[in-house]
Amino acid sequence: MSDEATLDSIQIGELFRLLPHRYPFLLIDRIVDMDRDERATAIKNVTVNEPHFNGHFPGEPIMPGVLIVEAMAQTCGAIVARRHSAGKRKLVYFMTIDECKFRRPVVPGDVLQIKVEKLKQRGNIFRYSCHAFVGTARAAEAVISAMMVDPSEPS
Repeated sequence: MSDEATLDSIQIGELFRLLPHRYPFLLIDRIVDMDRDERATAIKNVTVNEPHFNGHFPGEPIMPGVLIVEAMAQTCGAIVARRHSAGKRKLVYFMTIDECKFRRPVVPGDVLQIKVEKLKQRGNIFRYSCHAFVGTARAAEAVISAMMVDPSEPS
């Protein structure tokens, strides 16, 4: 981290301003630390009350892998939107998922810790290395690309 780096956090109210997602699809609870749009750590408190656990899987609830990847993408989107929106409403669109691997199940009661680090930026396109942990155990990893855009005008 450079000397100019400032660590910061994003609470739920600001996540609502930065991301278009709402319950049940807002999948991060807070960004606990971040260094501009270079790196961040978010948390997701996994609870049995979440709707996907009714069917995935009854009697053996496991957080779907696609939702873990979505939580990673939301973490990237929040820090990109905060850093690059200049106070205007922007959207960050998920573009690619590469090198995705799932290492362990995530279950109710777990605290999912999501760590993202920027690999590359070209204009309004961003690429991040993402890792999700429960404690010190790696649960998932992926490389995610996203594009920041102005929201479309209402038709």
